[in-house]
Amino acid sequence: MADWYAFWVTAPISVLSAVAMVLARNAVHAALLLVVNFFTLAVFFLILGSPFLFVVQIIVYAGAIMVLFLFVIMLLGVDQVIPLRDQMKAQPVAAVLLGAGLIAEIVLAVRISIGFSHKVLPDFRSVNAGGNVQALAKVLFNSYFFPFEVTSILLIVAAIGAMLHGRRKIGEEETIDVPEPAPIPAPAAEGTAR
Repeated sequence: MADWYAFWVTAPISVLSAVAMVLARNAVHAALLLVVNFFTLAVFFLILGSPFLFVVQIIVYAGAIMVLFLFVIMLLGVDQVIPLRDQMKAQPVAAVLLGAGLIAEIVLAVRISIGFSHKVLPDFRSVNAGGNVQALAKVLFNSYFFPFEVTSILLIVAAIGAMLHGRRKIGEEETIDVPEPAPIPAPAAEGTAR
């Protein structure tokens, strides 16, 4: 029963954070929304009875990968200055709408989950026979070993490419143009030579 509550609270947050991440104009905001999405996926793994994937999702993705993403974003530079008043204009309206949506979501989740409480949930014990880590290893390192390694290589190449792309050359950096001082005129020759 608690799994249903956790799912119906977490699923809309996951979908909304993913949509907001795609629509975000600021790269740092998009990265932080991706962290929220990674945490909701970790909760899904926990609901499905996979504590190993829950921990790996938080440590590897929400931790290491997102630190790498934020490092690349900061390396590329985010120099978009938005005045504080422009940031705060829509915040009260968005807060009221999100609060009302959260209350409606909880009410609907409780009503729907009470209707589903009579159905039997699928049994995951046969899938995870011998332990969750062993079941994951069988799938990952037998059938999907090659795609797993190709994906890891692509991630490394993408990270290196982003860092090289973001590296600034000294000649291309903006410099402050200081006007050169005007040349001092030579003193005029006084009189004639004797």
